[in-house]
Amino acid sequence: MCGLAGFLSEKQLESADGLLQRMAGRISHRGPDASGYWHDGAAGVGLAHRRLSIIDLSEAGSQPMLSATGRFVIIFNGEIYNHSDIRQRLQTLPSAPAWRGHSDTETLLAGFDLLGVAATIEMAIGMFAFALWDRQTATLTLGRDRLGEKPLYYGWQGDTFLFGSELKALRAHPAFGAAVNRGALSLFMRHAYIPAPYSIYEGISKLPPGCLLHVSRGQREPAISRYWSGAATAEGGVAHPSARSDAQAVDELETLLKEAVGRQMVADVPLGAFLSGGIDSSTVVALMQAQSSRPVKTFTIGFHEEGYNEAEHAMAVAKHLGTDHTELYVTAAQAMDVIARLPALYDEPFADSSQIPTFLVSQLARQHVTVSLSGDAGDELFCGYNRYQLTHKLWRKLSRIPLPVRRLLAKALTSVSPEAWNRIAAAASPVLPAAARLAQPGDKLHKGAGVLASESVDDLYLGLVSQWQDPAAVVIDGAEPSTLLSGNAPALAGLDEVERMMALDLLTYLPDDILAKVDRAAMGVSLETRVPFLDHHVVEWAWRLPQAMKLREGQGKWILRQVLYRHVPRELIERPKRGFSVPIDAWLRGPLRSWAEALLDESRLKREGYFHPAPIRQKWQEHLSGRRNWQYQLWNVLMFQMWLEFQDDPTSKPLASLQ
Repeated sequence: MCGLAGFLSEKQLESADGLLQRMAGRISHRGPDASGYWHDGAAGVGLAHRRLSIIDLSEAGSQPMLSATGRFVIIFNGEIYNHSDIRQRLQTLPSAPAWRGHSDTETLLAGFDLLGVAATIEMAIGMFAFALWDRQTATLTLGRDRLGEKPLYYGWQGDTFLFGSELKALRAHPAFGAAVNRGALSLFMRHAYIPAPYSIYEGISKLPPGCLLHVSRGQREPAISRYWSGAATAEGGVAHPSARSDAQAVDELETLLKEAVGRQMVADVPLGAFLSGGIDSSTVVALMQAQSSRPVKTFTIGFHEEGYNEAEHAMAVAKHLGTDHTELYVTAAQAMDVIARLPALYDEPFADSSQIPTFLVSQLARQHVTVSLSGDAGDELFCGYNRYQLTHKLWRKLSRIPLPVRRLLAKALTSVSPEAWNRIAAAASPVLPAAARLAQPGDKLHKGAGVLASESVDDLYLGLVSQWQDPAAVVIDGAEPSTLLSGNAPALAGLDEVERMMALDLLTYLPDDILAKVDRAAMGVSLETRVPFLDHHVVEWAWRLPQAMKLREGQGKWILRQVLYRHVPRELIERPKRGFSVPIDAWLRGPLRSWAEALLDESRLKREGYFHPAPIRQKWQEHLSGRRNWQYQLWNVLMFQMWLEFQDDPTSKPLASLQ
């Protein structure tokens, strides 16, 4: 795993090493082992690389790397798990290269020389982002892996095209002068992340997963082509499901996952895995241990707060599998200390609060290993999120009621305050069945009213996964641009309602939230993470699997459970699903209150000019009173405020009020 950065200028350059060093220095955490720089002054191009040595630790793996023919220069971030197979194929060609080392980067370069960029990338199994300079055609190519595991930002700033693994590398270039993108800020307020292709800055984009970008001097609109499509994969899989028995399907999945895990266990440095004790991470660890000659190193963190701790479940699974398990129980103070690091880690506003425990478990793992496998993406591929079934059932009921009637009902529900609904529910509690006694029923009724007027299941799903339902009412001049969830949705022909939600999550929530969260947290401590479920052969196979093998009798991930039960007793796994979270709601009313108050100060909000203060202040006061829980909406605002403060002064200490 590494970090890359560079530029293509319309001007000739006399010297660029100092500038490239500054850009790469901003992302040194992504590659602490070595650095390298290359530029062509006449062509106006410069490439910088920071290396975290994983495969081929010798100088033969150093970057930027020139191809054997001298035509291509590459900087690469990621791993190609089948690069040995690709080498063997290249060896059969008449002009087979003379290898200098055994790195996957050298393999890619040889493939680009002999087969072309697109043909080589289509053969590759892995996670990656790269920049490739073609000295023959004076063309820059950027590429990103199929599912979006590795980040890549780009954009023109004046007469310079900038690109890099993180925005902070772009900001180090003197041409950078982008303003905050208020449309992207509105999207952030809705989702708690900024979906691709947008970034927090005007004129700077994220390269979408599965894409190649080509640009040359004077070409203001880069040409983007797609070499792999998650939407097409989902459509094709559902249209042509594989016919197999339950037993055959379970056997196939175990074999496929075992092969993917085996490929991702190859490293020249210590390797381990995150283990929460849930289905996904337990499956990955079980398949690692099944093909390891020594105990696999596994890591988990625990919390002392009731309802937020999964460490005891992870320990039980680790004992059964015989792993070399390390756990760390962290205090609330230790977890809150991470908050001060979030703006530097995430580089653009990001408000999934599980970023805190993700950083802590990455930090723990890095004390022992350099590579860690994770169980991410099992939910999106095998129907694990409860919201899929909830939305499906809710829409089936709502769609029977005429839209005008639903709008009237929503108006009636919101005409009564949440506090009044809470009082009504409290009075009725003695005669209500236990299942109907909800915590804060007023909040839930008001949120439910917000989705009653949905015109389609897509609208309903967007409402349920939105945090601020109307970001334009909060962000000054904050019109939302179209995304894959609103206004620019893929056709996804043939998918039912649940499958459609799974596919949209695979295209949006997974790369832009989950994978971004893990990448920044892990790379912040120079730890490489790998995701076996995102081997594209696994993804394509999962979409050809009939939905009845994923969701059965109301239980998601049916087939994945069957694989896991072959390695871990059912009783160690079957329990209610629990997120990887921290008690932000209580912290905001307690130890984080003064910090939050300073960031949400009305005069400050007015002076900065990004938010309308009134709705934010109202939610803050309601949250402090305990009448409402607005932790998600407030965390979005706080993460932007903290990010903004860090941009203005990277030396600031945003949690000084807690010291």
